Amino acid sequence: MKRTILTGILALVAGAALLMAQAAPPAPAAQAAPAAPAGPRPKSPEEATALRALLAAQNAVNPDANAKADAIIAAGEEVVTKFPTTDYKEMVLTMEAMAYEDKGDAVKEQVTWGRVLESSPNSIPANLKTGALIVKQAHDKDLDLADELAKAEKYLNTALTGIKAEEADPAMAKNMAGLKQSEAEGHETLGMAALTRATANKDTDPKKYDATITEFRAAATGDPMQPTYQVRLAYALETGGKHAEALEIANKVLAMPDLPPALKQFVTEHVKGAGVAAK
Repeated sequence: MKRTILTGILALVAGAALLMAQAAPPAPAAQAAPAAPAGPRPKSPEEATALRALLAAQNAVNPDANAKADAIIAAGEEVVTKFPTTDYKEMVLTMEAMAYEDKGDAVKEQVTWGRVLESSPNSIPANLKTGALIVKQAHDKDLDLADELAKAEKYLNTALTGIKAEEADPAMAKNMAGLKQSEAEGHETLGMAALTRATANKDTDPKKYDATITEFRAAATGDPMQPTYQVRLAYALETGGKHAEALEIANKVLAMPDLPPALKQFVTEHVKGAGVAAK
């Protein structure tokens, strides 16, 4: 399931939507020019036009999702190529990365998130998504597994640090729901990294799943309406030998209305079924 990871980006896009106001026409020669507006702004009418074209591509209604994504990417590249010092570089590249995600092109998506990080190393969405892409590509038999998971965890923890800072900022109060969702997503991905590490560890000690349980519990607590997090927590608890708690969560999940059939089947087979076998 595609999750909302637009923490901070909502503010960036909102800022871009003010381009029309920021790109005011030059004052007549006999009139003193007004003070430049604070914050990001286009440096020329040409840049403002290119940015408006990008926003138009973003807002266009197009039943062909790939065609819309291609239009966003093309308009974004027009901006960063012709105006490499644009104040909106992070926003533009973020929109491109999201378009590649919509196209299902994980390779170009990761490359583009890397470009975002070059422009803004602390970008919450870029760190969150880069970490997630690395974890998704990691397998328990990879020779460089430890290094890749450590790299992913560094990105994810950077994102979580940024999210915590925004949650503490009173100005971000209206975005708190989105921040909490992004925080939960970060913990879920850390849980997947810990699960991959635990799977690669062939020791029989069930405590090797403790980190997985901790992260999935944080995700499930942070976004309790997301059944996937509850299922992951139940599975981690069951795998870690905590059958009673796993069964309790599994029953709660199965009682959820409109539970996707795939989740219902998974929790029935891998949590409830496994618990019965263990008993």
